[in-house]
Amino acid sequence: MDTLLSILAVLFGVVGCVGCIVPVLPGVMLAYAGYLSLYFCSYSTISLAWLVVFGVLTLAVSLLDYLLPSYMTRKFGGTKAGERGAMAGVIAGMFFGPIGIIVAPFVGAVVAELIYDSSDKERAFKSGFGSFLSFFVGTGIKLALSMWMTIRIVVEICKHIL
Repeated sequence: MDTLLSILAVLFGVVGCVGCIVPVLPGVMLAYAGYLSLYFCSYSTISLAWLVVFGVLTLAVSLLDYLLPSYMTRKFGGTKAGERGAMAGVIAGMFFGPIGIIVAPFVGAVVAELIYDSSDKERAFKSGFGSFLSFFVGTGIKLALSMWMTIRIVVEICKHIL
């Protein structure tokens, strides 16, 4: 059983890291599933405390991924309208695959800003850029956490083998 759990842990970890870049896959959740798989191996030295810490971080980063577009829209000078547009874009983008997840928040923020004030195109595009930038910031945070869990998985397995 340890062999199967170890293989699953590595697969989940690697696919989780890839999933942070490919928006269709829930990267951080998959990496956590790998960490959880390793926790149940008989040779695991992973503490319950670390399992909880990574669980909380996984939930926080997953939530942040949905909230970041509206926050970054606001930080780049957007109004509440742009913020709501970015959030609507996040939701709508889920139905259009990877491109939708990247582009829809930008489009939502820009369109909402233009509806709010069609004369301020510069603010609309800055607001959209903030939303677009949030994709890269969110991806970086998710990738860092997923890689941290995956490295811990590999180290734990290597300690057991060697």
